[in-house]
Amino acid sequence: MSAQKRIEELISLINYHNEKYYNQDSPEIEDFEYDNLMKELIKLEEENPELKRNDSPSNRVGGKPLDKFEQVVHKIPMLSLSNAYSWEDLKDFDSRVREAVGADVEYVVEFKIDGLSVGLNYNNGIFESGATRGNGIVGENITKNLMTIKNIPLNIDEKGELTVRGEVYISKKDFEEINKIQEEQDQPLYANPRNLAAGSLRQLDSKLTAKRPLDIFIFNLEDINSKQFKTHSESLEYLKQQGFHVSPEFKVFKTMDEIIEYIKYWTEHREDLGFGIDGMVIKVNNLAQREQMGYTAKSPRWAIAYKFPAERKETKLLDIVVEVGRTGTITPTAVLEPIRLAGTTVSRATLHNEDYINEKDIKINDTVLVQKAGDIIPQVVEVIKEKRTGEEIEFKMPEECPVCGEPTVRLEGEAAVKCINISCPAQIRRGIIHFASREAMDIDGLGESIITLLLKQDLIKDISDLYYLKKEQISVLERMGDKSATNLINAINKSKENDLWRFINGLGIKLIGTKAAKILASEFKDLDKLMNATEQELINLEEFGQTMADSVVEFFKEEKNISVIEKLKEAGVNTKLIESDDADIPKIFEKMKIVLTGTLPTLKRNDAKEMIEKRGGKATSSVSKSTSFVLAGEEAGSKLTKANDLGIKVIDEEKFLQLIDLKTTDEVINNLEN
Repeated sequence: MSAQKRIEELISLINYHNEKYYNQDSPEIEDFEYDNLMKELIKLEEENPELKRNDSPSNRVGGKPLDKFEQVVHKIPMLSLSNAYSWEDLKDFDSRVREAVGADVEYVVEFKIDGLSVGLNYNNGIFESGATRGNGIVGENITKNLMTIKNIPLNIDEKGELTVRGEVYISKKDFEEINKIQEEQDQPLYANPRNLAAGSLRQLDSKLTAKRPLDIFIFNLEDINSKQFKTHSESLEYLKQQGFHVSPEFKVFKTMDEIIEYIKYWTEHREDLGFGIDGMVIKVNNLAQREQMGYTAKSPRWAIAYKFPAERKETKLLDIVVEVGRTGTITPTAVLEPIRLAGTTVSRATLHNEDYINEKDIKINDTVLVQKAGDIIPQVVEVIKEKRTGEEIEFKMPEECPVCGEPTVRLEGEAAVKCINISCPAQIRRGIIHFASREAMDIDGLGESIITLLLKQDLIKDISDLYYLKKEQISVLERMGDKSATNLINAINKSKENDLWRFINGLGIKLIGTKAAKILASEFKDLDKLMNATEQELINLEEFGQTMADSVVEFFKEEKNISVIEKLKEAGVNTKLIESDDADIPKIFEKMKIVLTGTLPTLKRNDAKEMIEKRGGKATSSVSKSTSFVLAGEEAGSKLTKANDLGIKVIDEEKFLQLIDLKTTDEVINNLEN
């Protein structure tokens, strides 16, 4: 059989099984068989790149990483919506609509999905390209990443040109699972599903995007050249026929009173949904009436978004328990009488530290108000003191570590109470979890449960022991086997080749995170040199002060730490800087201090910061006379005001993207002055 014929056959087979699995919930083959079909397709496409189709299901698994996203101009501007916060706002909107187009009006009401807005373009039935909203006029080309989303059809029956707009999101269940893994690995929790979805879509490596459980609802037919529709609801029904997952539960109403009742229902029942919504969208249904009403510079006059108020609930604080983190910090957590809040059952909430508890006068047995910060992280907002009965118990931070029994301390100037015993089992466990985490040595498959199991079986006592594990020791463990053990050993061995900054970050030196680890690796280039660095050498580094310098020096004075490092070296773990291709990037921002402020239209703050640092610049947090220029987005706030007061040059994202394509510092300076 020819390669072309087999590729066509595989695509047909895989699409069939995708339909059975994702849409009909009735899979006919095991995952192993499906994976083999996909592997065969990918291999044939790699061997015959000229035969790869745009709608190939292999695009779902991601492609080669990009250097940066291409900027694209939207065919149809992707405008934002004006907001309503009260019934009066909605009635005022209704009055404006009827005044403009007459009394005969229908509205479509849809969920306001809490995600990231994207546009999808189809040509001759094939998904051709997709982009973020950006600033509404210009967005980022994220086609490869969008192709990884299972519910975006790669081909449709409509053979003309078609543009739709949708909202990419992550379900509540998937989000909770991801945050659970973050917590197990002692990593920061993601603030909310929207931020996680947005970050996942903006990965330069689409293989990383493919690993995230992204989904999409299509909420608008932006443009079509082969058909005409009279109403928005009619166009949504057509999109459903084409295989798109359109806004669920959309309904058509004649009066604003009916709409308000519908919104009231979903205000109370939104937690029943499997995905996050932060409001409801009301749109004029008749497309001719929409044209009649037109647009403002930022939003359509024929639509409005009603935003839900923040949800707070009352419950009983049953107890306060403490946990020991990898750096010894003892964190208090409220144990709550379970309540349903913003879509999930909440039974615990962080209390941060001793000061937080004292400031809010929180006691065990108090009745408290709880809400979710960013609609996801539970927090105690306030105590309802009038409901106190006299049975409340004052909480005191423990004087002894609850894990190892050693005395706890609160250092001067710090809010945290800590266990400073470096041999504390809780710290050892958390330290190993951190060492294996994505931001450190990135050992795939070595999560909290496996680390706990290895510690329980006395197979490891510190991070260095990981590199002396044998496959036969792991394969006999519970829930493990020969294949899992082989994969884990391979992942551990692969991590030996990591760059120096990952090693430094993985050591868990107090106050040294990813950014500081990169600075140390870049400056010293060899772990031995860093270990012998003086306090003054460290203080002289940019963004290092006395406290950070002391922390590094003290860490490398500790004999136990030196012993662990020597074992890691003997195991073959890399301890030197790996020179990257970044050396070839012109250092056009050399000696420049650049401040980022506000929300940029298309770039994530971390991406912009990385672009600056790769080009020799320093991304700083405060505006001063020494600031070279300010990169400002929406809601820039006080930093923008200060920059203007000091006469500091302020540029937008578009100007910044022009600058990074220049070759010399002089060109940048001249461009800024013009």
